[in-house]
Amino acid sequence: MTGQFGVPVSQESDIGAERNGLAMVALAAVLWSTGGVIVRSLDTADVWTTVFWRSAFAAGFLIFFIALRDRRQAVRVFLDMGWPGLLVGLCFTTASISFVIALTLTSVANTLVIFSTAPLFAALLGQVVLGEQVRRRSWLAMAAALSGVAIMMSDSFGGASWAGDMLSFVIAVSLAVAIVTIRKHRHVRMTPAVCLGTMLAGMIAAPLAQPLSVSSVDFGLLAFFGAVQFGAGLALFTTGARLAPAAKVALLTVLEPILGPIWVWLVLAEHPGAAALIGGGIVLTALAVHMAMDMRKARPIPPAI
Repeated sequence: MTGQFGVPVSQESDIGAERNGLAMVALAAVLWSTGGVIVRSLDTADVWTTVFWRSAFAAGFLIFFIALRDRRQAVRVFLDMGWPGLLVGLCFTTASISFVIALTLTSVANTLVIFSTAPLFAALLGQVVLGEQVRRRSWLAMAAALSGVAIMMSDSFGGASWAGDMLSFVIAVSLAVAIVTIRKHRHVRMTPAVCLGTMLAGMIAAPLAQPLSVSSVDFGLLAFFGAVQFGAGLALFTTGARLAPAAKVALLTVLEPILGPIWVWLVLAEHPGAAALIGGGIVLTALAVHMAMDMRKARPIPPAI
């Protein structure tokens, strides 16, 4: 049976599913890109209070999402994730806490662009852990990205933002470890692992936070930060990523470090600076070219979510 323009119905269905998947991934990247402007807009919430409420709202949303999706099996997916899920959860705990702190110490552009190099670190780690060959183009992309990061960080030497840049690297490495773990254990449902990560981050922040000290405006921003920016963004990403080729999905995630500094510039007039613009441009170009070339590869089996 053929559909519109003589295209087989099954093929039209696949194309439609891919478009829907890419749309969800793009929306997830847009939501994630608002993190910087949210943190910059908070008036009364300190770092640990921000981590606490973001983690609490994100955990609440993800528990609801898992319960709605898996119903009677919701508890089972948490129990079945084993040590790979625990490791991924710890990675997201580290990344989540480091993300909020980094945004308070360095520019939004530096934070987002530096941790966007996680897939390149994952490629290197994949060679060590999984025996995957790192292609020449990947090495070239890594070299270009690291040179761009070096340019971005050139303005940070001797200042407080140096610590923020280093924490951005911690995020990148943590996400790289999570990516390789997910790839190695594709059969493990990892949304519960991320949910566990948010709960652990909330528990770590709780003794240092002042949850009741935030204003009503900050409370609304924190609710959006946790439930929508992180929780809904993750739900959209994990759903959409299973419907589209991995290389196209990865390419769309570059929207986050591109849009993040733009929102802060438009809303709060925070200019990233010449070094961040030049270095960030090099990093994002290297990532985009590398991911575009990967589109020619066969579509891999997506991991369980």
